[in-house]
Amino acid sequence: MNALPLPTAAPHWWFDPRARALALLGALLIASGFVHVVVWGIDGGAWEGPVTWRKPILFGISAGLTSLSLGWVWSKLPSRRWDEILATLTAWCLVVEVALIDLQCWRGVASHFNRATPFDSFLYDAMGVLILLVTLVAVDLTARLFRTPADLAADMLAAARAGLVLLIVSCGLGMWVSVHGDLQVARGLSPEVVGAAGVPKFPHGAVIHALQWLPMLAWGARRAGLSPWWRQRLVSAAIAGSVLVLTYAIVQTLTGRGRFDAPLPMAVLLVAGGLLLLGPWCVVAVGWGRSGADGRRFM
Repeated sequence: MNALPLPTAAPHWWFDPRARALALLGALLIASGFVHVVVWGIDGGAWEGPVTWRKPILFGISAGLTSLSLGWVWSKLPSRRWDEILATLTAWCLVVEVALIDLQCWRGVASHFNRATPFDSFLYDAMGVLILLVTLVAVDLTARLFRTPADLAADMLAAARAGLVLLIVSCGLGMWVSVHGDLQVARGLSPEVVGAAGVPKFPHGAVIHALQWLPMLAWGARRAGLSPWWRQRLVSAAIAGSVLVLTYAIVQTLTGRGRFDAPLPMAVLLVAGGLLLLGPWCVVAVGWGRSGADGRRFM
């Protein structure tokens, strides 16, 4: 099906019809995460564990940010038939997935790796199907962003493309975590461990929010008045840093080591990734400082 021309620019991306539901429900999900922060503060309890308020908090905020970012990407692509319906469906998939996690937490039972009853097993499988659907949508958006014109500058386009690819990889790793956990439980082992001390959710979450921090870096560099040459190189450095951090997390987990129980070569890899991520933000901060000192107005 042929894509239609790029939509007329709206005052804000969230006014795009395809982004509205993703923006509105994304904001609702973030709010739900912060509401559960209050609940945790009142009710107390541990942060880690299969049944804690951590999951409604983190999944609400994380899914909300992802929903907002997918809406932003959609608004920058040429319009396509059924886009608005698909975008709305994607937003509701994220809402329902978080709602099921919240439901299990409020019931006082584990939301993940829980097949104690047919109902628990059904909810767990439903979460997996919902995330699979969102992942397939992300794959489609990524393919479109690589092959069709987008209403983005070169550095922002690179940030969005890399962020989407890393989101897809992270979702794939999340599916692996689920399968691995089920196999571990079937063997009578902990689903939270790989080998001696590997943490399966570590690589899954390491760069899942690159779709937020990479475009934010590009936006910050532009607002700081940096040239396109500098913006492109700063974004490229941050992309490289994200890939190194992800590689570190995968290797640590698959070799059965804890998050920071790293031999020297892996420690060097982590430091290099961290510097490549932090360094561009330092350059942007300097640019902002100089822009302010020069009395220039940010546009």
